Amino acid sequence: MLNWSKIDTVLLDMDGTLLDLHFDNHFWLELIPRAHAQRQGLSLEQARADILARYEAVMGQIEWYCLDYWQEQLQLPIMELKREVQHLISVREDVPEFLQALKDADKELVLLTNAHPDSLSLKIERTQLSGTQFDGYLDKVISTHEYGVSKESQSLWQQVQADIGFDKTRTLFVDDSLSVLAAAKKYGIGHLLAINNPDSQQPPREITDYLAISDYRTLLPIK
Repeated sequence: MLNWSKIDTVLLDMDGTLLDLHFDNHFWLELIPRAHAQRQGLSLEQARADILARYEAVMGQIEWYCLDYWQEQLQLPIMELKREVQHLISVREDVPEFLQALKDADKELVLLTNAHPDSLSLKIERTQLSGTQFDGYLDKVISTHEYGVSKESQSLWQQVQADIGFDKTRTLFVDDSLSVLAAAKKYGIGHLLAINNPDSQQPPREITDYLAISDYRTLLPIK
């Protein structure tokens, strides 16, 4: 398990890590194909195939996470559609206790997300309304769109380290994306943690390349 005495900074992903990924999976894999089918006069099967091909073409790049890009590509009101299903946005139930323990142990907590700033704002707003806000625990909130590259890029890690000055050998990075964890490992982040159940509506994944958990409370106590 983790040796907390060797960790000063904790970099946290948002979607699938602090928040249930069900909202995003439902939005991008169900709602968007339906809206695309309706707008373009396609069958749902045709629309889904087209959407998935478009996703694959930019996966891992900043465009994949950019709401402006998808609004232009699909000619759909992306934020309006997100608000239609915003009731699905929720904080993982194990997160508040974990974040409180990290704060009590004086760890520096930084949210590092590929989410577009508009999506980030909506999720912060929604979780505050539901009384389970996560941002109140954080020392800093960073959207990679500020840098023009995603967490899959080594350039992103270089820029973020230059800006906030963390010691990568004493930093823990938590994410549900294995490709992002691989990028962090390549950069030299000293401690890595994978989330194997990012979507509450799907079964846990088997992850062998990284330390992986399904409940943050198994990591407590933190000292």
